[in-house]
Amino acid sequence: MNKLSGLILLLSSILSMAQTYHFPEESSPHEGTWLQWPHHYQHGMTYRKRVEQTWIDMTKALQNGEKVYIIAYNDSEKKRIISLLEQNKVPLNNVDFKIYPTDDVWVRDNGPVFVKDNKGKLLIADWGFNGWGEKYDFENCDQIPQRIGTDLGIKVLDLNEKMVNEGGSVETDENGVLMACKSSVISQKKGSIRNKGITQGEAEEMFKTYYGVSKVIWLDGITGLDVTDMHIDGFMKFVNSDTMITMNEDDLFEMGLSDKDIETLYTASNVKGKEYKKVYLPATKNKVKTAYGKQLEEKGSYVNYYVANGVVLVPNYGDPNDSTANKMIQEQYPGRKVIGIDVRNLYENGGMVHCVTQQQPVAR
Repeated sequence: MNKLSGLILLLSSILSMAQTYHFPEESSPHEGTWLQWPHHYQHGMTYRKRVEQTWIDMTKALQNGEKVYIIAYNDSEKKRIISLLEQNKVPLNNVDFKIYPTDDVWVRDNGPVFVKDNKGKLLIADWGFNGWGEKYDFENCDQIPQRIGTDLGIKVLDLNEKMVNEGGSVETDENGVLMACKSSVISQKKGSIRNKGITQGEAEEMFKTYYGVSKVIWLDGITGLDVTDMHIDGFMKFVNSDTMITMNEDDLFEMGLSDKDIETLYTASNVKGKEYKKVYLPATKNKVKTAYGKQLEEKGSYVNYYVANGVVLVPNYGDPNDSTANKMIQEQYPGRKVIGIDVRNLYENGGMVHCVTQQQPVAR
């Protein structure tokens, strides 16, 4: 290698290291929303039948304002889903199907994370996914970002060997701050390991590079409390760079947060050092009962909502507090219509609306 070639290689390496990416926040304009449709190949027919009304309702609510990308397990599932949507009078003009085998429905965690480079070009960050620490099968779902990138002709940043990261484990405020729980990112407890041997500093550098943030706020969280090891999107969400939505102290404590984590959450500040204004959503008044009558042991959270172009999809539970939470969220998004989505049967499996949606921002 001559000196010129060596210099070019060095400069290229330096420029590559300097490249950072920007993660458009959820409330920024969408090209569409990705959904992984529930099927019977992994968890059986009863599971599919119990939860898929939630997907019908989400598709109906979303399709008027943006494209809905539905991932079907195979061609026969695609035909079945089309028939189901037609029976429920859901227009298909703005619905696009992709055929990819999946292990489950949690596209927020395994799906593509769309980012933009320094020139504003849209790319897909393909973080590793290992089934929340190898608790469940993940091989099919781990391939979804690359499959989408190939089909749409979008460059994929392959981060699989660098870091496992689930979309529900982080929240960003669109102005340089990211919040996450250590328990679902860097915990080294057996049965929940995402990134073996990773340090907090290494994780922060990855977040700063691929989300474009300058400040990372960590809660400890609790490893092993649930499948996700305490994803942040179950109890807090940034409305903007000044305001967060969360829950009151008693409800957070009941969800498993420590006094230390609640204090960190409540005193969190933005990049300007200003403490976030807080909106405290209630939990459900009662413990959740599924639509088919099974009594669960937990109350439900309304914080796990999804912001789309013209609507906000809010998890609802057939509970007296549904209307209160919907109204409070509506006040934060005056330009959008809040639509309650019945998640009672889905909640039995550990998730709500935000967990099963993934936004694709507009390209420019």
